[in-house]
Amino acid sequence: MAQSGSFQNQARSVDAMLDNGTHVCLRRIRHSDIERIEDGISQMSDQSRYLRFFSGSKTMPPSVVERLASVDGTLHLAWGVINMDEPDHPAIAAAHVFRTSDAGDSGEFAIAVLDQYHGQGVARILMATIFLDCYCEGFRQLQIDILRNNKKASGLIRSVGATPRALEGPVAQYNLVIRDAISALQKMESPRAIKDIMAAFAAG
Repeated sequence: MAQSGSFQNQARSVDAMLDNGTHVCLRRIRHSDIERIEDGISQMSDQSRYLRFFSGSKTMPPSVVERLASVDGTLHLAWGVINMDEPDHPAIAAAHVFRTSDAGDSGEFAIAVLDQYHGQGVARILMATIFLDCYCEGFRQLQIDILRNNKKASGLIRSVGATPRALEGPVAQYNLVIRDAISALQKMESPRAIKDIMAAFAAG
């Protein structure tokens, strides 16, 4: 099994198959995806939108959408998942990492998956992709803020090694060592697409 130190920043997109047979493409988010980002936010349930953005509003301020779309590959990394089986190839998930300082190796991580795709392994394959990209770009650890009542998200990040930094108040804060998270994902038997993603980033 490859170790995280052997991965190189080669992948720009990865074709994968969910365990239920859905064909998806994971690719880096571009500024031209700004309408997809707005559509995705509007399609989230009120509960999911609140858990992701700490706001129940059906639309985010233009400044928030612009920030999500402004990806430079160094200070802001972002990947989306596209459903290739649907006619318009809609976006079904997105993950973002913002570097906390220009020269630092830490970042802030957030992820969202449309409600109808929950429980299909989308979050795990997206995490595998963006964590590998982060590692290749010099990130070594991530900070994650999750509302304390978001038990599913807390369980997900704990499953890849996240440890609590602060659990008081409405928002729980976690630290995640990226190399440990990649190793944890490598060991997972499901979803099977994780192995394809690891191979896409592997050296050679």
